[in-house]
Amino acid sequence: MTRALIFDLDGTLVDSAPDIHAGVNAVLAEDGHAPLTFDTVRGFIGGGVPILFTRVMRALALPDDPARHADLCARFIARYEHDPGGLTRPYPGVEAALDALDLPMALCTNKPEGPTRALLAHLGWTHRFAVIVGGDSLPVRKPDPAPLHHAIAQMGGDPVLFLGDSEVDAETARRAGVPLVLFTQGYRKTALADLPHHAAFDHWDDLPALIRREGDF
Repeated sequence: MTRALIFDLDGTLVDSAPDIHAGVNAVLAEDGHAPLTFDTVRGFIGGGVPILFTRVMRALALPDDPARHADLCARFIARYEHDPGGLTRPYPGVEAALDALDLPMALCTNKPEGPTRALLAHLGWTHRFAVIVGGDSLPVRKPDPAPLHHAIAQMGGDPVLFLGDSEVDAETARRAGVPLVLFTQGYRKTALADLPHHAAFDHWDDLPALIRREGDF
């Protein structure tokens, strides 16, 4: 039987795209660049801050300058830690579902650990997760399986379920050999049928019953 649940954060538990969009454009404005559209930035979410700004720089046709890239990432992270959740909201039904799930919980996210903890404090969720593995907690990030394996080890080992929303989460689960429960309303761009997963849910109200039914993968 499943002994723990490990969650992705952005696009799974919370819709943080508005805050990420605002933060990206604030950093760009400081350098005199035109803003990017919400849909453009939302499409860049999923690989962590470094990949986010690699995509931002390419969208603006900026030179591939590692120092500039590092500076943009650092300024974005500092801004995010200062104001982590002004526009971020949990998806409907998340808090009730987490309250109903009688299992230990952890986070495995590509958001850096500092902004992750700041957002959890903002939401009053610090107590909910026994383990937090962020995008900078290890030398690698998802879809490398190491962060998920690390979270599993910290939670006492298998069997666990991993809950995510995206192509990155599906590839992480596949490479880690862990069952994925896919939230369909997040930042996924690939058709549901084309992503490997063991179960899927459209609304958080449905999750407790699904876990009770499917928790013995």
